[in-house]
Amino acid sequence: MFALMNHGDAMAAAAIAIAILMVCTWLVSLVMKNASIVDLIWGFGFVVVGWVTYLGSDTTSALSTLSLTLVTIWGLRLAIYLTWRNHGKGEDFRYVAMRKRWGQRFPIISLFTVFGLQGTIMWVVSLPVQLVMTESDSEIGLIAILGAILWAVGLAFEAIGDAQLTRFKSDPSNAGKVMNRGLWRYTRHPNYFGDACVWWGLAVIALTVTPWGLVGAALMHLFLRRVSGVTLLEKSLVKRREGYAEYIKVTSPFIPRPPKKS
Repeated sequence: MFALMNHGDAMAAAAIAIAILMVCTWLVSLVMKNASIVDLIWGFGFVVVGWVTYLGSDTTSALSTLSLTLVTIWGLRLAIYLTWRNHGKGEDFRYVAMRKRWGQRFPIISLFTVFGLQGTIMWVVSLPVQLVMTESDSEIGLIAILGAILWAVGLAFEAIGDAQLTRFKSDPSNAGKVMNRGLWRYTRHPNYFGDACVWWGLAVIALTVTPWGLVGAALMHLFLRRVSGVTLLEKSLVKRREGYAEYIKVTSPFIPRPPKKS
């Protein structure tokens, strides 16, 4: 059995686990000639981090068990959903464009710019989960309960938003139309908002141990709101979806609120 890990041990164990996972995924992507699989293992990677750091110590607490349970539920749901949604589809247009740009150099470049980059982001974002695992006697107090409630709100927004969008797309009459029903009436990205709430919730739970988990939640929020989430996706949606520009004018980009009058 291992002794209780300190913060450095947990962060190192998480880094090694993520590196192994990403390199293995990269090798599979070379065989499949499809870098999109990195998106499928994104959620699963956080589950790996949770279990590696949890099992790295023979002394656990109610708080670490709670964090492990929540990140496992979130990560597996996301991994299963994305695998189901992308089944039978080709490589994502982002990686197709990169492949054309870099040609024969794409395999080695993708190791660093796709798999290595996502692995690094995963390591930082998962700090709340990693650091909680270093405590042996933390109980579930009011702060942890509030964090779990925020996590539950986030998971609900993600799962319900994904289900509503899937049902909308399954109707052929909605082809090319803008999804503006259900949760999508109050926020243009209920899944991204939910994702942010999940990680802020996990960071609040980690406050019982350390405030450094807030760094992971803040980075996730930044990417979802300003980098690879809302901003990047909407650049293409405005071009591909008739009426999306009008949808932007009346619907909140992130935090849910009643739509403006058209």
